[in-house]
Amino acid sequence: MSIGWIVINIIDIILFAIVSLTVAYLTVFSIAALFNRRTGVPAAKHQNRFIILIPAYKQDKSIEQTVKTALGQTYPQRLFDITVISDHQKEITNFHLAQYPITLLTPNFASSTKAKSLQLAINNLPQFKIYDIAIVLDAGSVVEPEFLQQMNDAFETAGTKAIQAHRLSKNRDTAIANLDAIFEEINNSVFRRGHITLGISAAISGSGIAYDFKWFKENIMKTNTGWEDKELEALLMRQHIYVDYFDHIHVYDEKTRQSADFNKQRGRWASTQLRSLFSNARYLPAAILKKRYDLIDKIIQWMLIPRTIMVAVMVLMSIVLPFIYLTLAVKWWIMFAVTMLVLAIATPDYLVDDKWDKSFFKAPFIMLVSLLNITKMIRRKKNFENRN
Repeated sequence: MSIGWIVINIIDIILFAIVSLTVAYLTVFSIAALFNRRTGVPAAKHQNRFIILIPAYKQDKSIEQTVKTALGQTYPQRLFDITVISDHQKEITNFHLAQYPITLLTPNFASSTKAKSLQLAINNLPQFKIYDIAIVLDAGSVVEPEFLQQMNDAFETAGTKAIQAHRLSKNRDTAIANLDAIFEEINNSVFRRGHITLGISAAISGSGIAYDFKWFKENIMKTNTGWEDKELEALLMRQHIYVDYFDHIHVYDEKTRQSADFNKQRGRWASTQLRSLFSNARYLPAAILKKRYDLIDKIIQWMLIPRTIMVAVMVLMSIVLPFIYLTLAVKWWIMFAVTMLVLAIATPDYLVDDKWDKSFFKAPFIMLVSLLNITKMIRRKKNFENRN
């Protein structure tokens, strides 16, 4: 047997093992999501006081709509305040925002991160005001008039310090936007609905999440990277705090429309996942010994190959291997079929329409191109860092 053939077999076995573990994980939680039977949430006996934080970095086109929907709540206005952190936005945008009954902060960070914006907001809250819950929304997010009332009811029902709302897409006007919307709902099925069905913490997504205010005020100061949501998620898990998820509390976000933005987004997420793993892997042995299943699951989750890369690898191996040795490709074809079935199970019915047909079957090829672009982006970043 030649060395080249041995190398091909080793690569094939390693890649297939990695992909198989990820597919198995997705399968378990996709099926679990089908059995989620949470019924209506009873009305809370107590009305909490909310602070809504909206970091906005160069979001001039969408921030005003977010503010309007946040202000248009059925919840008593005396029980919530809104702070917008308008970073590197146009003067005319800040002028318009200043007309609303909100607190407007206009930093001009040399190196902008969401963590810095949220820390600035917390440090500038009036000392005489007492809040119970902090909610973080992205600039561009749209919420329904009942959003705060639903969050208030959910917090009393959950009895925990963190709740993730159901993020949905507010646009499906391109194939990329529709694919992004499908992926968002698959995330909700696998990493949120499926998890809470099995009694494991839901994943947070950085927007549409509510925290116990005291916990958030203390812990947001511990974040110092561009991926503060994963830092907060790790802190929640390490502190043994359960993250609940409520499917009926909707937050609508605008999805990327162009493939270039889609590729950048996936590349950034893959990098964030890797950094999260490196930062928290050392906690795995202690988590296993202490049976902290939420933290174990989270670290395993960060170990999994990102789905964009996973599907791209499957497509690549399915196309290339038949030209090398047909028998090696068969298992990849089977794995690809299983993966498509699992992703279809995790996709809610309302997305299964004529747009779904076009996007779903284009997805493997979009992901393959995405993988190639992500590789180029990483190479360019390394070259830039070497030059500097």
